[in-house]
Amino acid sequence: MAATPFPVTIRGAELLKEELLRLRSVDRPYIIQAIAEARAQGDLSENAEYESAKERQSFIEGRIAELEAKLSNLQVIDPKTLNAEGRVVFGATVNIEDLDSGDNKTYQIVGEDEADIKSGKISVSSPIARGLIGKTAGDVAEVNAPG
Repeated sequence: MAATPFPVTIRGAELLKEELLRLRSVDRPYIIQAIAEARAQGDLSENAEYESAKERQSFIEGRIAELEAKLSNLQVIDPKTLNAEGRVVFGATVNIEDLDSGDNKTYQIVGEDEADIKSGKISVSSPIARGLIGKTAGDVAEVNAPG
């Protein structure tokens, strides 16, 4: 069974690659050294530093595996090259108005790992993005969003 493509913007792909490089070249060697130092303290049965370092190593290795899987299935999308014919698509920047409150907000629809609501970036799988995909300027979208 083929893996599902993982959509990201060009910047999102760069960020994932940078994180993987940092984990492999900085975090992994650091934690290996921390484990060796904790192991050198002797009795591992009550060695909090050792246990903490092993937990951190497990997290790092898990994240490396996750990033490798995502990077092998990336679908890098450059919004500038899409012919969306005025429709909202992945990578689009949209201006929306809450008809109840009158608040206006601007969001870019991005991949899940790129989402950062404070920066105006929402995940393509978020309720707002799902409600907007395929709409054109002036369309009304009913969205049940948290908050």
